[in-house]
Amino acid sequence: MYGALLGLGLLLVAAPFMWPAREKPPSNANPGVVIRGELALAGLGSVPIPVVVAVSLALAVVAAAVAQAVFAVPILTIVAAVLGFAVVPALVRARATRRRAANRAVWPDVVDHLVASVRAGMSLPESVGALAELGPAATRNAFAAFDRDYRRTGNFSACLDRLKADLADPVSDRILETLRMAREVGGSDVTAVLRGLAGYLRDDAALRAEVVARQSWIRNAARLGVAAPWLLLVVLASRRETMIAYDSPAGTALIVVGLAVTLVAYRSMIALGRLPEERRWFR
Repeated sequence: MYGALLGLGLLLVAAPFMWPAREKPPSNANPGVVIRGELALAGLGSVPIPVVVAVSLALAVVAAAVAQAVFAVPILTIVAAVLGFAVVPALVRARATRRRAANRAVWPDVVDHLVASVRAGMSLPESVGALAELGPAATRNAFAAFDRDYRRTGNFSACLDRLKADLADPVSDRILETLRMAREVGGSDVTAVLRGLAGYLRDDAALRAEVVARQSWIRNAARLGVAAPWLLLVVLASRRETMIAYDSPAGTALIVVGLAVTLVAYRSMIALGRLPEERRWFR
């Protein structure tokens, strides 16, 4: 009995290290919220998620039909359907990534315009609304929508929430939350805080640009490594005996294993060249 109690005690002592408590995912990690944020950043915020799913399914059916007509190999038809379904999410993610990188260079200018407007004696809502004309071209539509909303409702906090949803960017979240705090709490240091934030954003953008330029070869190598074997498969598909071989159980297993290895290798190389992105904490 004492041995059992001793073993139980040791197990309880070691339990926090052997089975650490899982962190509770934040509320903004909801897949629907994440997808909606990606669509908004890609400039497709007005497109419903079911429409994106429907278009992806249609492309999957078309890709599967083409693959079946050309190769007549069931496993290749399935692979084509999966790739066809993934085309729209991949394009949305790529567009959102490009716009996020482009916006990273304009946020310091946005902050500079805000500082200039506040120092000129304009109120915070007027300063934000003025960015519809004075701000960078990439963000003018969102700030114009804010200006219209604020003129119609006069609710600064609610209009900021809609503006954050339109911009869907962690940097804009920090800027707008700073303005919200200054509006609700007050204080004379808002311009100093904004100037410090602008300096930090410029330094971060310059550092990221340098690192991305140096690591671009990793992404190019990953894309080449992914495309090369499948381009070879397409070339070999011109021979009937090759398709007969791939239509066998051994050929099906080879394609499945090759697809898995390709996916793991590609994701690994992309992970090596990826820079950490800021998370949206203020949704």
